[in-house]
Amino acid sequence: AKNINARLDTKSAVHDAQSAIPSARPASPFSASGYEEAGAQGLLAGLNAARAARDLEPWWPRRDQAYLGVMVDDLITQGTHDPYRMFTSRAEHRLILREDNADLRLTEAGHALGLVDEVRWRRFNEKRDAVERERQRLQDVWVRPGQLAADTETALLGESLGKEQRLADLLRRPAVDYPALAAAGLGAEPPVDPVVSGQVEVQIKYQGYIERAQLEIDKAARHESTVLPADFDFSAVHGLSAEVQQKFVDARPQTVGQAARIAGVTPAAISLLLVHLKKHRSARSAAVREAG
Repeated sequence: AKNINARLDTKSAVHDAQSAIPSARPASPFSASGYEEAGAQGLLAGLNAARAARDLEPWWPRRDQAYLGVMVDDLITQGTHDPYRMFTSRAEHRLILREDNADLRLTEAGHALGLVDEVRWRRFNEKRDAVERERQRLQDVWVRPGQLAADTETALLGESLGKEQRLADLLRRPAVDYPALAAAGLGAEPPVDPVVSGQVEVQIKYQGYIERAQLEIDKAARHESTVLPADFDFSAVHGLSAEVQQKFVDARPQTVGQAARIAGVTPAAISLLLVHLKKHRSARSAAVREAG
């Protein structure tokens, strides 16, 4: 087998997903995971090559959308001198990037991009609707003390039910799972698909953790989408060290979010960047008004 090495020169590459294309050259052998990283970049590059041919904007997933988004963002903001390995530890939103919810995260985007056909799209919507219906049922149905037979109640909960509770509250208990609810006669009628019930159970059991993770994503998104103009002069940002200025010049981040993830860039440096960006926008607006 030929030896290949995936490298991305972020200093000279155009910062879009088409630039995340591995180049083949003699080097040390890839591991099996290395082929997966290269293959993922190839799929994304192919998508964006097709979009470019149709005069459409490039697309790639966000860091909170997919591990592919983590990889592309890492390569753009940090670069690499060695074959890139997609370790889960690289992702700060691992609780959101679960295997069980990959379709919920990406199918809608895939359909909008033309990568998901109507048959698959219909099946996805049926599953998504079924998950929502069952979640709502578990929120709406209450179980009262004495409603279940004593032995059934003990088998399900390990104790007697002390007060009225929603089915969702019972499912949050560590010792209770969805099959146990169904065995106690508290499942949906007709029974839901195991894939649906499994997704419902994960969402309900870990709801608090998932909501906190989503709050962190929403907080970061405020800066993630703040665009840095192509002509932004990093050397004019007062207060930045020469080292940080050079990091920005080398990486050429497109957004404040990308800038914040460059190795060695501190929150203080991002604050200075935001202040200068505000001044830059004000100066540009003033120039436009004068020209008008």
